[in-house]
Amino acid sequence: MKESFGLSAALATPFDADGEIAIPGVIEQAKHCLSSGCKSITLFGTTGEGASIGMQERRQVFAAVLNADITPAQIVMGVLVDAAEDAAAQAGHALAQGARNILLAPPSYFKNVSDDGLFKWFAAVFTMLGTHARDVILYNIPSVTMVPLSISLIGRLRTAFPEVVVGVKDSSGDWPYTEELLKTHGDLIILIGDERHLARGARLGGQGAISGMANLLPREVQAMAEKGVDNADVERFVEQLVTYPVIPSIKAMLANLTENDSWLAVRPPLVPMNRQDSDTLFAAFSASFRAKAA
Repeated sequence: MKESFGLSAALATPFDADGEIAIPGVIEQAKHCLSSGCKSITLFGTTGEGASIGMQERRQVFAAVLNADITPAQIVMGVLVDAAEDAAAQAGHALAQGARNILLAPPSYFKNVSDDGLFKWFAAVFTMLGTHARDVILYNIPSVTMVPLSISLIGRLRTAFPEVVVGVKDSSGDWPYTEELLKTHGDLIILIGDERHLARGARLGGQGAISGMANLLPREVQAMAEKGVDNADVERFVEQLVTYPVIPSIKAMLANLTENDSWLAVRPPLVPMNRQDSDTLFAAFSASFRAKAA
């Protein structure tokens, strides 16, 4: 029986003063997450600002991570682009290096597109991947892409590409959709992206999570993702965090936790979280987690 997917940290991407990826920081954060309960790391997903990371940078970071004794089987690669050719290029490089999975979002520039159009886009990516096509996790995050993946589209893709489409990451935050996804596509690896639904989803057959919160609370999120353990503190903190821009918020929390302000840097068009909001959010984080650990 194949091992459960478990918890993957949707790794935040640190940048240096010149806006370049701080590769030593990537490696340090990756090793911290992997030593704290995560089975894998996801490079360049939403939390990792993957839509801002180009092909050359991806190659450099992937090579550096492998050289740091992190195995390809511990790496999921996020692909968040519109052109099928670009998606195939990014995915193909990672798969050729042995990456565990590809987290593949739908194209997002065009809105109100049909399932038929989306099916053809995914089919084009898989065709271009050729013999490298494998282990793709479809990424449903309509709050960002504005392009939802319907239950029926997921079924069509699974039927047409059974050796390629292996799972879905659902970051919709829509519990009825998540519940139907778990019920209808139990043959797939279903990962819950919204930590507020994570434990409940795990108890209904979810196989884990690709989680931005794993950057901050890997042990707590692991128990939710792998054992279905409810954690009201995590759920309550996520409720607070999502009232702010999520990526700058997670990086502000990392800056506070590591006492390293370089974590505050984000790629344009994002801007860093302001100090007042950061202090407010970190006070809430500390009250729930640091005080209990003391």
